[in-house]
Amino acid sequence: MSEKNREGKRTARERLAEEREKQKAAEKRRRALIVGASVVCVLGLAAVIGVVAANAGKDDGGDASGPVVVPSGANGENSLALPVGDAGARSTLTVWEDFRCPACKSFEDAYRPTIHELTEAGQLKVEYRLVTLIDGNMGGSGSRKAANAAACAQNVGKFPAYHDVLYQNQPPETDDAFSRNSTLFDLAKKVDGLDTAAFRTCVENGTHDAWVAKSNEAFQKGGYGGTPSVFLNGTNIYADRSMTPAKLKQLVEKNAQG
Repeated sequence: MSEKNREGKRTARERLAEEREKQKAAEKRRRALIVGASVVCVLGLAAVIGVVAANAGKDDGGDASGPVVVPSGANGENSLALPVGDAGARSTLTVWEDFRCPACKSFEDAYRPTIHELTEAGQLKVEYRLVTLIDGNMGGSGSRKAANAAACAQNVGKFPAYHDVLYQNQPPETDDAFSRNSTLFDLAKKVDGLDTAAFRTCVENGTHDAWVAKSNEAFQKGGYGGTPSVFLNGTNIYADRSMTPAKLKQLVEKNAQG
């Protein structure tokens, strides 16, 4: 083989080797780009998850940082309970509720007639404590705004009736209808004497927002499992699967007899 042919073959081999090296380098760069892009995607997803996690259980709070204005007649520790019934009744039912909570509506629908009967008979007093759990879980402000409106109703002695109307007209959990003042005003018209200028101003101004936030904070610190949380004389009856309105009535009437 001539020197010229040997040189030509060597040059061809070198060119082929160089081409292979270029292909390897290009493949390496491509893989690096894919890995880099994947890392960016993962980091981006982590950031999104972080934001969601950071906001879980929170709502916009309204004027939660403002002064705590206690509704008229509120009592209990830090004046966070709205009382219904005779203060001298032997039995006390403590109810932690969220006006957007479907389970709370189910409890109210089932137990309302019995609770009314017992409170009107002077055998039971109820302490309602308001929570904004659904606002935090689902987003929105309907829990807080409905609770504020209920506190506004308390100021003029209309809390029990308005409380019942809110539950009887509760929207689906994902529908934040209670965040609209117009909805709260329309429901107030179902309670004689409630839809007044003073009530509307109280609702519009979020007068009791900070009080509602304080009540919700007490619920969170209390370590309750969810809403409703219902206690009869300190005993959790909502967790009692055997509890019925008839059994509640029996317990209260027995306690009333001493």
